Amino acid sequence: MKIFSKKIDRNLLIKHETKKEVLTRFTLVLLVFVTYFVFVAYEYGAKEGLWIAWLTWSGFVLGTPIASAGFLVDFPMRMITGIRMLFSEMMVWTVAISLNLYALTFQSHIYQTNTLLKIFHQILTHPIPYWTIIAVSALGTFISIHFGDELLDKRKHHERIFYH
Repeated sequence: MKIFSKKIDRNLLIKHETKKEVLTRFTLVLLVFVTYFVFVAYEYGAKEGLWIAWLTWSGFVLGTPIASAGFLVDFPMRMITGIRMLFSEMMVWTVAISLNLYALTFQSHIYQTNTLLKIFHQILTHPIPYWTIIAVSALGTFISIHFGDELLDKRKHHERIFYH
């Protein structure tokens, strides 16, 4: 399995229909994250807001079966370095798990700030049955990232026949 693939021509991102869709998705996810951070930073202060935003992000990384939260890191890393998103998503999961281990140990009060984090705290602290959510999310995320890498690697629609 290749770790690096060719860097993507940035002009191709705007012209190629599939790649334009990926760029649009990234922009929307980034806009949602930044808006959320601004809101929680205003509501709870910058330091607490940053923790809330990162833990919410990690909740979406670990709790949703599509790679939308990790995509904030995967896509730019793919554009800049050419590292396949599958490998950067492994790094994203490591960071998300590490953030939560730290927060559960030293900053557990943050999980009580909003409903999303309360639910996420419940998932993290009750392995049976809730860790099945994380397992299903991991499976879905890594499958979707694999297909995302393939979409970025292909230049023409007919090159994707195998995946139809």
